[in-house]
Amino acid sequence: MTTVAAYAAPASKAPLERTTIERRAVREHDVLIDIKFAGICHSDIHQAREGWGEAIFPMVPGHEIAGVVSEVGPGVTKYQVGDRVGVGCLVDSCRECDNCKAGLEQHCTGGSVGTYNAIGKDGEPTYGGYSEKVVVDENFVVRIPEGLALDEAAPLLCAGITTYSPLKHWGAAPGKKVAVIGLGGLGHMGVKIAHALGAEVTVLSQSLRKKDDGLKLGAEHYYATSDENTFKELAGTFDLILSTVSAPLNFGAYLSLLKAGGALVNVGAPEEPIALNLFSLIGGSKTLAGSAIGGIAETQEMLDFCAEHGIGSEIELIAASEINEAYERVVNSDVRYRFVIDTATI
Repeated sequence: MTTVAAYAAPASKAPLERTTIERRAVREHDVLIDIKFAGICHSDIHQAREGWGEAIFPMVPGHEIAGVVSEVGPGVTKYQVGDRVGVGCLVDSCRECDNCKAGLEQHCTGGSVGTYNAIGKDGEPTYGGYSEKVVVDENFVVRIPEGLALDEAAPLLCAGITTYSPLKHWGAAPGKKVAVIGLGGLGHMGVKIAHALGAEVTVLSQSLRKKDDGLKLGAEHYYATSDENTFKELAGTFDLILSTVSAPLNFGAYLSLLKAGGALVNVGAPEEPIALNLFSLIGGSKTLAGSAIGGIAETQEMLDFCAEHGIGSEIELIAASEINEAYERVVNSDVRYRFVIDTATI
């Protein structure tokens, strides 16, 4: 066991505070990672405040982890000391179900193990990236290509794969018109990746406040959803709409923006249920779908794609002492576009 410094929420809705946690000894197939940077995802806040249901405390959030390998177990074959690596939202799964065998560990029917706020196969709670070090099985570690700065790569481990996976699955490509709802931590990555995939990208945001940013990030068009004319003007326009916001939307209105056979895919996860008139789906044979993260192989594919296209997250680097302030700013949409903790400050 190794004692390391971390920032934890001691109870639901409580401010995060500096503490220490125990990391397990390195096992046969484990990798010990010196964490250099950890992104702050809105889902960290949802969980620390029990917005998605009962949680495990004390909680060390963080599933956007970038660091360097400092020790490997005797059976490790994929990594060696000094390698630049990342850890995303998962640290284990059953590895035996059909989904795991298909590289869909995020949908493990035996129950995948979250990087934090979960119970590992050893019965111990998992603690995330707001800490100095983490021990992870090599099969749930990914390699960060040399072309990506570690601080800008950290958010790719959640925000990057959460947008890359559905964009690939639903066919964002040249000749396709893709809209991204919301230009936040997820949305700005959706714009960058959809643009790199060759799609014609439109941002749908509440206001035009971030229009210049959206266009710089790769969008061709930018519309305010607070303007009623937007929904009239764009009716029947898009092959794919990616919703990245965690607020409940008028889904009927957004479905009207799809072409026949188009899909509206949700990666934002509102805490409240939604209401939907099914005729908005039936007319035009449209699809309303959801998407989680991606499997480990697809996460590696995403990192390689981002390195090839020079895509990192737009970040605001903060000290660990600023985490609670950053949480409030995320809730108020006051970040351009992802907070990343410099873990040297923990």
